[in-house]
Amino acid sequence: METILSGVFALMDRLLPFAFVEPAFMKRALLALLLTAPAAAALGVPLVQHRMAFFSDAIGHSAFTGVALGVLLGVSPSWTMVAFGVLVAVAITLVKGRTELSSDTVIGVFFSTVVALGIAIISREKGLTRNLQAFLYGDPLAVTDAELLWMAALFLLVSAYLAFLYNRILLLGIHEGFARTKGVHAPAVEISFALVVALVVTAAIHAVGILLVTALLVIPAAAARNVARGAASALWVSVGVAVLSGFAGIVASWYLDTATGATVVLAAAACFAVTALYRAARPRE
Repeated sequence: METILSGVFALMDRLLPFAFVEPAFMKRALLALLLTAPAAAALGVPLVQHRMAFFSDAIGHSAFTGVALGVLLGVSPSWTMVAFGVLVAVAITLVKGRTELSSDTVIGVFFSTVVALGIAIISREKGLTRNLQAFLYGDPLAVTDAELLWMAALFLLVSAYLAFLYNRILLLGIHEGFARTKGVHAPAVEISFALVVALVVTAAIHAVGILLVTALLVIPAAAARNVARGAASALWVSVGVAVLSGFAGIVASWYLDTATGATVVLAAAACFAVTALYRAARPRE
């Protein structure tokens, strides 16, 4: 593991001969953002297309309860955060498919429930608040080598997943009945998509925190929708915005001495503003 990262760090020194990249923790932070932000942005395109941006928020806040449970039970919060996030994602998907309620309503029920559960645990165990702060606000500067390798594996997983199922996911969001006629197995695709989103959200929490994790999925995808002319171009524009905002955000946070996660989100918001202005100025076809 150390050999792999040493090679990557040496390559970064050659490609980025800047002062802000010299410390090892900055290299880890930059890699963490360049792995998690594009993965989140790519998944954000179907989420925005399906009008399910609220879904990622529910998963993010379920991580809050997962961390609290981990600390309470004496288990690593990183594991319980992932496990509880995956559990909530699958539960939302299953309930949504077996009720006539709208997606937003089902997500809202789960969102409220997991947040209430987290608050109940914290109110009972007064000492938990200190342990939750790092997860609430995120800190890519504190990412470990093991977490970095997990993010790299997740990046490859998301890339392979979308390469095989991206069109099916979008088709399912447009019309489920038509998607079934084209051979799309709706339950399997929906559950797998929920699982992948949950994994990416819980990984991205290390970079930007629970309070801002939804922004990594939604803002680049929304910016892409302003300028992209199709589903394929929306994916690449969203990933491009994520890479640009991740790099620009960490550079700006170094020189401005601001919170890295928040600065990355502000950079993404600036990209969205530029694309919105471009869309407003572009002649209507």
